[in-house]
Amino acid sequence: MTDIAEGFGGDLPFGNRAALILIDLMHAYFEEGSQLFLPSNDCLHSASRILEAAREKGVLVIHTKVVLGPGGVDGGVFVRKIPALRGFIGENSMNELMPEVAPLPTELVIVKQYASAFSGTSLAATLQASGVDTLLITGVSTSGCVRATGVDAIQHGFIPKVVRDAVGDRSDGPHEANLYDLQAKYADVISERQAVSYLSSLPGDD
Repeated sequence: MTDIAEGFGGDLPFGNRAALILIDLMHAYFEEGSQLFLPSNDCLHSASRILEAAREKGVLVIHTKVVLGPGGVDGGVFVRKIPALRGFIGENSMNELMPEVAPLPTELVIVKQYASAFSGTSLAATLQASGVDTLLITGVSTSGCVRATGVDAIQHGFIPKVVRDAVGDRSDGPHEANLYDLQAKYADVISERQAVSYLSSLPGDD
Protein backbone atom coordinates (compact mmCIF):
# COMPACT_ATOMS: atom_id res chain seq x y z
CA MET A 1 0.00 0.00 0.00
CA THR A 2 1.29 3.47 -0.88
CA ASP A 3 2.63 5.50 2.04
CA ILE A 4 -0.03 7.59 3.74
CA ALA A 5 0.64 11.31 4.03
CA GLU A 6 1.80 12.78 7.33
CA GLY A 7 -1.13 13.84 9.47
CA PHE A 8 -3.37 11.01 8.24
CA GLY A 9 -3.74 7.33 9.12
CA GLY A 10 -3.70 7.49 12.89
CA ASP A 11 -4.12 4.24 14.81
CA LEU A 12 -7.41 3.38 16.49
CA PRO A 13 -6.80 1.00 19.41
CA PHE A 14 -9.11 -1.99 19.65
CA GLY A 15 -11.92 -1.52 22.15
CA ASN A 16 -13.26 -3.84 24.82
CA ARG A 17 -16.51 -5.00 23.23
CA ALA A 18 -16.75 -6.02 19.60
CA ALA A 19 -19.36 -6.78 17.02
CA LEU A 20 -18.82 -8.46 13.67
CA ILE A 21 -20.75 -7.29 10.64
CA LEU A 22 -20.94 -9.34 7.44
CA ILE A 23 -22.10 -7.03 4.68
CA ASP A 24 -24.21 -8.36 1.81
CA LEU A 25 -22.54 -11.75 1.35
CA MET A 26 -25.35 -12.74 -0.98
CA HIS A 27 -25.52 -15.11 -3.93
CA ALA A 28 -25.50 -12.19 -6.40
CA TYR A 29 -21.82 -11.58 -5.71
CA PHE A 30 -20.72 -15.19 -6.08
CA GLU A 31 -22.80 -16.60 -8.95
CA GLU A 32 -21.39 -16.39 -12.45
CA GLY A 33 -23.62 -14.45 -14.79
CA SER A 34 -24.71 -11.99 -12.13
CA GLN A 35 -23.98 -8.35 -12.92
CA LEU A 36 -22.45 -8.06 -9.45
CA PHE A 37 -20.24 -11.17 -9.72
CA LEU A 38 -16.84 -10.99 -8.03
CA PRO A 39 -13.79 -12.62 -9.68
CA SER A 40 -12.80 -14.33 -6.41
CA ASN A 41 -14.60 -15.80 -3.41
CA ASP A 42 -11.58 -15.50 -1.12
CA CYS A 43 -13.29 -12.79 0.94
CA LEU A 44 -16.24 -15.09 1.59
CA HIS A 45 -14.03 -17.82 3.03
CA SER A 46 -12.10 -15.32 5.14
CA ALA A 47 -15.34 -13.88 6.50
CA SER A 48 -16.50 -17.41 7.31
CA ARG A 49 -13.39 -18.07 9.40
CA ILE A 50 -13.77 -14.78 11.26
CA LEU A 51 -17.44 -15.59 11.84
CA GLU A 52 -16.44 -18.89 13.44
CA ALA A 53 -14.00 -17.08 15.75
CA ALA A 54 -16.67 -14.52 16.71
CA ARG A 55 -19.20 -17.23 17.49
CA GLU A 56 -16.71 -19.05 19.70
CA LYS A 57 -16.45 -15.91 21.86
CA GLY A 58 -20.14 -15.07 21.85
CA VAL A 59 -19.50 -11.79 20.02
CA LEU A 60 -22.49 -9.96 18.57
CA VAL A 61 -22.85 -10.98 14.91
CA ILE A 62 -24.85 -8.92 12.42
CA HIS A 63 -25.53 -9.85 8.82
CA THR A 64 -26.88 -7.49 6.17
CA LYS A 65 -28.68 -8.11 2.92
CA VAL A 66 -30.42 -5.96 0.33
CA VAL A 67 -34.14 -6.43 -0.28
CA LEU A 68 -36.09 -3.85 -2.25
CA GLY A 69 -39.83 -3.31 -2.30
CA PRO A 70 -42.15 -3.45 -5.33
CA GLY A 71 -40.54 -1.83 -8.33
CA GLY A 72 -37.53 -0.93 -6.20
CA VAL A 73 -39.45 2.10 -4.91
CA ASP A 74 -37.54 2.17 -1.60
CA GLY A 75 -34.23 2.16 -3.47
CA GLY A 76 -35.02 5.58 -4.87
CA VAL A 77 -32.42 7.25 -7.07
CA PHE A 78 -29.82 4.63 -6.06
CA VAL A 79 -31.59 2.00 -8.15
CA ARG A 80 -31.65 4.32 -11.13
CA LYS A 81 -27.91 4.88 -10.75
CA ILE A 82 -27.20 1.13 -10.41
CA PRO A 83 -29.83 -0.81 -12.39
CA ALA A 84 -28.20 -4.08 -11.28
CA LEU A 85 -29.81 -3.49 -7.88
CA ARG A 86 -33.17 -4.33 -9.39
CA GLY A 87 -32.12 -7.95 -8.96
CA PHE A 88 -32.81 -7.44 -5.25
CA ILE A 89 -36.50 -6.62 -5.64
CA GLY A 90 -38.32 -8.96 -3.31
CA GLU A 91 -36.81 -11.98 -1.53
CA ASN A 92 -35.15 -14.17 -4.16
CA SER A 93 -32.14 -16.37 -4.80
CA MET A 94 -29.88 -13.39 -5.54
CA ASN A 95 -30.26 -11.76 -2.12
CA GLU A 96 -30.07 -15.02 -0.21
CA LEU A 97 -27.03 -15.13 2.07
CA MET A 98 -24.30 -17.59 1.15
CA PRO A 99 -24.30 -20.92 3.05
CA GLU A 100 -20.71 -20.37 4.23
CA VAL A 101 -21.94 -17.47 6.37
CA ALA A 102 -25.57 -18.43 6.88
CA PRO A 103 -26.92 -16.72 10.00
CA LEU A 104 -27.87 -18.69 13.07
CA PRO A 105 -31.40 -18.22 14.42
CA THR A 106 -29.89 -16.11 17.22
CA GLU A 107 -28.08 -13.71 14.85
CA LEU A 108 -29.53 -10.46 13.58
CA VAL A 109 -30.09 -9.95 9.85
CA ILE A 110 -30.53 -6.30 8.88
CA VAL A 111 -32.31 -5.58 5.61
CA LYS A 112 -31.04 -2.46 3.91
CA GLN A 113 -31.64 -0.54 0.69
CA TYR A 114 -28.59 1.71 0.48
CA ALA A 115 -24.83 1.34 0.63
CA SER A 116 -24.20 1.98 4.32
CA ALA A 117 -25.47 -0.60 6.78
CA PHE A 118 -26.33 2.37 9.03
CA SER A 119 -28.53 4.17 6.49
CA GLY A 120 -32.17 3.88 7.50
CA THR A 121 -31.54 0.86 9.75
CA SER A 122 -31.37 0.05 13.47
CA LEU A 123 -27.65 -0.80 13.34
CA ALA A 124 -26.34 2.16 15.38
CA ALA A 125 -28.99 1.73 18.08
CA THR A 126 -28.33 -2.01 18.27
CA LEU A 127 -24.58 -1.52 18.69
CA GLN A 128 -25.05 1.21 21.27
CA ALA A 129 -27.56 -0.81 23.29
CA SER A 130 -25.12 -3.74 23.30
CA GLY A 131 -22.25 -1.59 24.55
CA VAL A 132 -20.19 -2.21 21.41
CA ASP A 133 -17.19 0.04 20.79
CA THR A 134 -15.39 -1.86 18.00
CA LEU A 135 -16.93 -2.95 14.71
CA LEU A 136 -15.16 -5.61 12.65
CA ILE A 137 -16.24 -5.06 9.04
CA THR A 138 -16.32 -7.80 6.43
CA GLY A 139 -18.24 -8.28 3.19
CA VAL A 140 -18.76 -6.63 -0.17
CA SER A 141 -18.05 -4.52 -1.98
CA THR A 142 -14.99 -2.65 -0.77
CA SER A 143 -15.68 0.46 -2.83
CA GLY A 144 -19.39 0.52 -2.03
CA CYS A 145 -21.12 -0.88 1.02
CA VAL A 146 -17.94 -1.65 2.96
CA ARG A 147 -16.56 1.85 2.53
CA ALA A 148 -19.91 3.50 3.28
CA THR A 149 -20.35 1.43 6.43
CA GLY A 150 -16.81 2.18 7.60
CA VAL A 151 -17.32 5.91 7.15
CA ASP A 152 -20.65 5.86 8.97
CA ALA A 153 -19.23 3.69 11.76
CA ILE A 154 -16.63 6.29 12.73
CA GLN A 155 -19.22 9.06 12.39
CA HIS A 156 -21.39 7.20 14.91
CA GLY A 157 -18.50 6.91 17.36
CA PHE A 158 -17.50 3.28 16.76
CA ILE A 159 -13.97 2.03 16.05
CA PRO A 160 -14.10 0.57 12.53
CA LYS A 161 -11.74 -2.30 11.72
CA VAL A 162 -12.01 -3.28 8.05
CA VAL A 163 -10.63 -6.78 7.49
CA ARG A 164 -8.65 -6.68 4.24
CA ASP A 165 -8.84 -10.43 3.57
CA ALA A 166 -12.58 -10.54 4.21
CA VAL A 167 -13.71 -7.76 1.87
CA GLY A 168 -13.83 -7.91 -1.91
CA ASP A 169 -14.61 -5.95 -5.06
CA ARG A 170 -15.04 -6.53 -8.76
CA SER A 171 -11.57 -5.24 -9.64
CA ASP A 172 -8.30 -4.64 -7.81
CA GLY A 173 -8.12 -0.90 -8.56
CA PRO A 174 -11.22 0.19 -6.61
CA HIS A 175 -10.49 -2.42 -3.94
CA GLU A 176 -7.00 -1.16 -3.19
CA ALA A 177 -7.86 2.54 -3.59
CA ASN A 178 -10.70 2.31 -1.11
CA LEU A 179 -8.69 0.31 1.42
CA TYR A 180 -6.02 3.02 1.16
CA ASP A 181 -8.58 5.77 1.73
CA LEU A 182 -10.25 3.95 4.61
CA GLN A 183 -6.90 3.49 6.33
CA ALA A 184 -5.96 7.11 5.76
CA LYS A 185 -9.15 8.69 7.04
CA TYR A 186 -11.90 6.48 8.40
CA ALA A 187 -10.83 3.07 9.73
CA ASP A 188 -8.01 0.70 10.49
CA VAL A 189 -7.47 -1.87 7.77
CA ILE A 190 -6.38 -5.11 9.42
CA SER A 191 -5.65 -8.68 8.37
CA GLU A 192 -7.74 -11.76 9.07
CA ARG A 193 -5.01 -12.91 11.44
CA GLN A 194 -5.27 -9.67 13.43
CA ALA A 195 -9.06 -9.91 13.55
CA VAL A 196 -9.01 -13.49 14.82
CA SER A 197 -6.27 -12.70 17.34
CA TYR A 198 -8.35 -9.80 18.70
CA LEU A 199 -11.45 -11.96 18.96
CA SER A 200 -9.47 -14.67 20.72
CA SER A 201 -8.25 -12.12 23.28
CA LEU A 202 -11.77 -11.16 24.32
CA PRO A 203 -13.34 -12.73 27.40
CA GLY A 204 -15.90 -15.40 26.61
CA ASP A 205 -19.59 -14.61 26.80
CA ASP A 206 -20.90 -16.13 30.00
